[in-house]
Amino acid sequence: MNEKKKQQVFVIGHKNPDTDSICSALGYAALQNALGNDEYVAKRAGAVNQETQYVLDTFGVQAPDLIEDVHTQVKDVEIKATPGLDEEISLKKAWNTMRDLNEATMPVLKDGKLEGIISIKDIATANMDIYETSILAHSNASYQNILDTIDGTMVVGNPEDRIHEGKILIGAANPDLLEHYIGKGDILILANRYETQLCALEMGAGCLILCMDAPVSHSIQVLAEEKGCAIICTPYDTYTVSRLLNQSAPIRYFMRKENIYTFHDDDLISEIRDAIAKNRHRDFPVIDQEGNYCGMLSRRSLMKMNNKKIVMVDHNEKAQAVNGIEEADILAVIDHHKLGNMETSLPVYFRNQPVGCTATIVYSLYQEKGVAVEPKIAGLLASAILSDTLLFRSPTCTPMDKEAAEALAKIAGIDLQEHAENMFRAGSQLRDKSPEEIFFIDFKKFTGNGVEFGVGQVSSLDQSELDELRPKMEAYMSQEVGKGKPILFFMLTNIINESSDLIFYGENADQIVAEGFGVEVEKGTHWVRLPGVVSRKKQMVPNLLAGLRK
Repeated sequence: MNEKKKQQVFVIGHKNPDTDSICSALGYAALQNALGNDEYVAKRAGAVNQETQYVLDTFGVQAPDLIEDVHTQVKDVEIKATPGLDEEISLKKAWNTMRDLNEATMPVLKDGKLEGIISIKDIATANMDIYETSILAHSNASYQNILDTIDGTMVVGNPEDRIHEGKILIGAANPDLLEHYIGKGDILILANRYETQLCALEMGAGCLILCMDAPVSHSIQVLAEEKGCAIICTPYDTYTVSRLLNQSAPIRYFMRKENIYTFHDDDLISEIRDAIAKNRHRDFPVIDQEGNYCGMLSRRSLMKMNNKKIVMVDHNEKAQAVNGIEEADILAVIDHHKLGNMETSLPVYFRNQPVGCTATIVYSLYQEKGVAVEPKIAGLLASAILSDTLLFRSPTCTPMDKEAAEALAKIAGIDLQEHAENMFRAGSQLRDKSPEEIFFIDFKKFTGNGVEFGVGQVSSLDQSELDELRPKMEAYMSQEVGKGKPILFFMLTNIINESSDLIFYGENADQIVAEGFGVEVEKGTHWVRLPGVVSRKKQMVPNLLAGLRK
């Protein structure tokens, strides 16, 4: 019995990923791979921040690859591995190949690159339309093509030589008449007529085709070699040879080179549907970014699309998810935030717990499945918990988070206090970054009462660094709101003092803050200090939503 082919599943955190988003994705993927399930691959939906990079470097783990969207692409569709044809093969050989493979359209390749396409229709049209007796010369056909087409044997000449001049004639007339028709380089189809053969050679014919396997005398062979005339013998009669000979022309002379509908393997299906619908071709060549041929995309293939398989970690809202999530098959959600507005087309495994960090949930899954956590993964998960709970200072922190972090620290061989301080210092090196870079280090969008707003956050051990940063962030946020961005909030969190300076811009932003936190906002100012507020999830967003309702 054939084993079921493993499918690839991407484990992805939210946009503008933080340490929990990256590390939980890596941890969950490692767990599923250890269980021998499908091939799970951690991905990231944004840039890695300095804190997370420090964690990855500490434990020698490479950052997940960036994936900017998960729309269904051509590469996700069943692409037929239709072989390519060489542009020099004959029409007849191409026809036989397409018949044997039951293909209506085939690509013509050179060094793996697409040169053109040829279809059964093209070949049939060529056979019906070719009346030009010089077609083999015009197409520069090789003698090998003639040999293949008429099952011939080369008596004199080189099969690799090509035809550069002359027309096709049938030597049915007597020599006296033929000498007025035979020109230099002509191809003469004839039988065992010595006088006609001699006449053709004297008149400068380029090739003699002797039918019915007629023998060729030694004197004719010697003279043909002297005159540079090829001689071919074939078992077919004159009529059959004359009917088949034009099919010796190479397909490059008839293939389509222009106005070919080709698609790249990373093209979005949603963007090419119309082109496929309007074009009546059965198959379309697919190439990669280097121009290499990949296969053929058929109309029927679109009925067998394989949407990307996704596990969402550390978020469950569409606004925070990687682009194209609506086209993906979501298999699972592992999160610790409030429920959002995500809809799925299929039932999913949903694990949401009121803990301070997604990594805590991932660790509990290791325990439930009886899988030992590798030291590197343990280090990542412990780091994520320290980051999300601000070394257990955040009000979102639960006993479960602390127990998980301590257990993981033992496996990873780290001191939680020392490691956390190093992490936070690495993450708070903000002076060399632009306001835009800082704003999007950890930024998320939310919706409440039909109003969209965004909340960013950075943390530091140094209040002077935050004080220096505040006016820069105010100026940047003012400009962004002026460009039509929604209401914006930004938290400058002091981990040591356990407080946040909240900057706000946008319509009624001051009233939302005043109502939500019960504070007075001085007119004309765009920030307030909020003692004890360090958690965006448990303190900031709920209060802002309350302010919006009021």
